[in-house]
Amino acid sequence: MDVSVEFHFDFGSPNAYLANLVIPAIETRRFLAKHGITRYTANPFFPVNTLQIMRGAIAAQRVGCFERYVDEVYRHMWADPKKMDEPAVIRAALLESGLPADQLLARASDPDVKQELISNTEASVTRGVFGSPSFFVGGELFFGKDRLREVEEEIEVQSRRTGAIR
Repeated sequence: MDVSVEFHFDFGSPNAYLANLVIPAIETRRFLAKHGITRYTANPFFPVNTLQIMRGAIAAQRVGCFERYVDEVYRHMWADPKKMDEPAVIRAALLESGLPADQLLARASDPDVKQELISNTEASVTRGVFGSPSFFVGGELFFGKDRLREVEEEIEVQSRRTGAIR
């Protein structure tokens, strides 16, 4: 049985961006003390209203490009900073990233996508999420990039319990 880890995020959080960069290392059980992150720039447009790009994440799930969308939107927010709350800037960024910008933007405005983001947010709050980034390992909530080590340790503990790590 695999250990389930959920990452609750908002593109407006630089800490969530930094956490997103090290998630692959956690997934492959590499040591986290030194991440070697070199692609981070404070966004001069911060704070950015992330509603459109968060809706875009729901649309990207439906279109089948969620992982790439997340990586690219984070890049445009925190590595090559742009004002990602302006529709024209969002569209240009998605096109630059080779993503189906028009399809994603159209889907992001669908009422069902808007409702799914509302529902996801309400469900996160109900579970105790109070900021980004937040992680659940099993049922335990971990908040902040400074808790990634504890996330990794809990994954290892639960994996041992379930026999996923020997």
